[in-house]
Amino acid sequence: MEIIDQVRDYIVKNFLFGDAGAFTDTTSLLENGIVDSTGLLEIIQFLETTFAISIQDHELLPVNLNSVENIVRFVREKKKP
Repeated sequence: MEIIDQVRDYIVKNFLFGDAGAFTDTTSLLENGIVDSTGLLEIIQFLETTFAISIQDHELLPVNLNSVENIVRFVREKKKP
């Protein structure tokens, strides 16, 4: 399964309860109230576990984690050798 599919599925199942509605890969997770600070921590744990990456405190920025598109780009960068 592709990174984007795994991330999208996780968010839809865990935060939108299976109802993707108007949710897109560029939808702001924070601005649209899809996740809060606790939800962000859940996403971080999912990413670290699923993709075997380590996310540092200084990387906890909206540019990295505010949408599916941003998360996928971030994970791909973290996985580069």
